[in-house]
Amino acid sequence: MTSVEGQTVEQRVAEIRRRIAEAARRAGRTEDSVTLVGASKRQALERLQAAWAGGLRVFGENRVQEALEKQPQMPAEVEWHLIGPLQSNKAKRAALAFSAVHSIDRPKIARALDRHAGEAARSIEGLLEVNLGEEPSKHGFSPSNLVTEALPLADLEHLRIVGLMAIPPFEPDPAAARVWFRRLRELRDDLFSDAAWSGRPGYLSMGMSHDFETAIEEGATHVRVGTSLFGSRPPLAAP
Repeated sequence: MTSVEGQTVEQRVAEIRRRIAEAARRAGRTEDSVTLVGASKRQALERLQAAWAGGLRVFGENRVQEALEKQPQMPAEVEWHLIGPLQSNKAKRAALAFSAVHSIDRPKIARALDRHAGEAARSIEGLLEVNLGEEPSKHGFSPSNLVTEALPLADLEHLRIVGLMAIPPFEPDPAAARVWFRRLRELRDDLFSDAAWSGRPGYLSMGMSHDFETAIEEGATHVRVGTSLFGSRPPLAAP
């Protein structure tokens, strides 16, 4: 078994699932209302395979090329999500490689994904990334313009917008992040109250290794957990 800092990856998957179940219970929800997305950026293939053996079924990659390299070496049943920023020139490959894209940060990307998915006779799901803190270093729709900018995207044929995603300003204390998670939930409620979005599930992709339990308590349907599952990422290779 693959060991990470004294625990196997399989044990880590089980522990994260236990914590998800407890957080969901505190919120009056069921464990299966939360999807665990293994954030596998730069993780060794053997760790992904161990996580699959431990029951993880959804893997989130930050880069299209890295996902394409890993996919042939993983079971065909893996559900691949893109959770990192997407450039327009990578949209065609992303539309073929992923079943869901969490990081749609502007209308142009949504329309490109819709077009390329249609060309491939595919349907994919998308979440709109919101820059909750309006930080210059981060991507995403502005909270103040979200409803107006998103509305035309309800008519896309091959990309179905199903929710919102955010990477809020980092808070060392997970409890302090609650206000950001609550804000994303409120934005989701405002957006999906319009009849144009009728029938959409209104997913909330929020919460990572250090604060996913708080995110679940505030309504997260997808949590993106990396280091707590797989251990520390290897450093980037020198140029």
